[in-house]
Amino acid sequence: MPHSPKDASPSLSSEQDRALVAEALGGRQSAYNELVEKYRGALTRHVKRMVRDGAHVDDLVQECFIKAFSALGSYSTEYAFSTWLYKIATNHTIDYLRKKKLPTTSIDRPVQTKDGELEFELPDTTYRPDRHIVADQRRELVQQAIDSLPPKYHKVIVMRHQQELSYEDIARELDLPLGTVKAHIFRARALLYKNLREKRHMM
Repeated sequence: MPHSPKDASPSLSSEQDRALVAEALGGRQSAYNELVEKYRGALTRHVKRMVRDGAHVDDLVQECFIKAFSALGSYSTEYAFSTWLYKIATNHTIDYLRKKKLPTTSIDRPVQTKDGELEFELPDTTYRPDRHIVADQRRELVQQAIDSLPPKYHKVIVMRHQQELSYEDIARELDLPLGTVKAHIFRARALLYKNLREKRHMM
């Protein structure tokens, strides 16, 4: 991980990253995949150093990539892409650790932050008489978004987040390679974020 955000003397790796980012923004889907493959291992090790519960590391890493890709248009090439990505991962993991320690009320859809969009939870510090109605409406929106997913993505999201099965259990249940299951869940989450973002803009 670079020590300074400024990339005064761009390395070959940084130049490759900038090219991949430009191609991703230009619509080449495989450029996203190349960035994931390049940084998945390093990002997993980074998150593991912060999170003791290893069962959630893969989910956190996927969420970090989705958050980064949803904000890719805001990435400035004067910074190393790796530094930008690590910052997003660090902030997202800290948010995850913080919410586990606080009484929370769920915000069941992505919200806009300076780094992009993120689904998160907030401390429940105020009383609102209509909060249960609002929560029900948000849960309904999330369920509608889940129901609108293509069947292969709907199935893995339900198994992972509603039945709370591990990646390995899902792979055995569906008789799919573990890598395919992870890829399907990654794509399903990206579609959910997109769907919920569009619903929010319409409200």
